Amino acid sequence: MDVDFVLLRELVETGSAIDAARDGGRSEASIRAVESAVGPLSRSYRWWLTHYGGGTVGGTEIATVVPGPETFTGRLDGERLCFYQEADCGDSYHFALDRRVGEEHAVVRRDHRTGDEEQVAESFAGFLSTREALAAGLGDGPNPTIARLWRSTPGVLLPDGVLVYGPQAIRERNETYEVREYAPHWVLIGDDSGGGGLLMRRRGRDRTSVFRLDLGAIEPDVERAGDRLTDDLIGWLAAR
Repeated sequence: MDVDFVLLRELVETGSAIDAARDGGRSEASIRAVESAVGPLSRSYRWWLTHYGGGTVGGTEIATVVPGPETFTGRLDGERLCFYQEADCGDSYHFALDRRVGEEHAVVRRDHRTGDEEQVAESFAGFLSTREALAAGLGDGPNPTIARLWRSTPGVLLPDGVLVYGPQAIRERNETYEVREYAPHWVLIGDDSGGGGLLMRRRGRDRTSVFRLDLGAIEPDVERAGDRLTDDLIGWLAAR
């Protein structure tokens, strides 16, 4: 799923785990100078550098471009570009330069003890999104579909008003509409900007179907009361 930059800004500005710098960001010339040494950077990481320059996640610095002369504070190791390392010499996070989809590189985590790698996000935006979800106590996400979405983008806002929440908003929306009280086996994953909520199951065999139900009429039997929209949320969003 493509990165939604409107919601990425919302994540950065409101997320509890992310503290962005306020120094005005890096110039295009500075970023290009670093790219001449390490190769093309991911689009959402370039966006971060352009708008904020740097910052931290969980109190730990994200690699940045230092101007005059331009240097990169991360490190290049073959096809891996390290941009973040957990505190106390913990696991490190790298752009996989050999795994590029569109204008984004996948993000892999390297175990600091064994050196084993695991892909954890499909973009830098997805890295920020998943770190915010963990910090907010949301785990990977309320179900596998949303977890998969957040690995690419912190939510989606379509031109027709359909909004799928990122980790920066999902808890507050569910608390506002008291979803756990009225539909305890379901989670509000978005809305249509017209009074309709998008709901999916938290548990059970079917955690792929999405139902629309009026936000003022949430009840335990969402499947009966609501309208089934799709069983492939990400495909449905991409096709709209």
